[in-house]
Amino acid sequence: MFETLAKAGRYLGQTARLMVGVPDYDNYVEHMRLNHPDQDPMTYEAFFRERQDARYGGKNGGRCC
Repeated sequence: MFETLAKAGRYLGQTARLMVGVPDYDNYVEHMRLNHPDQDPMTYEAFFRERQDARYGGKNGGRCC
């Protein structure tokens, strides 16, 4: 039962972060480790910047306001 509660807590935490626009770096690193072991994952700073650019259009594709 404790394992089920812990898993639910992780999912709730991930959902809350995604709702407020905070990317999940730990999931990204795990994905890279499992699916792209030959590539180094981005640093947290580079990952955060890339996710912000993707969400808000970056410097060249964003809205003016």
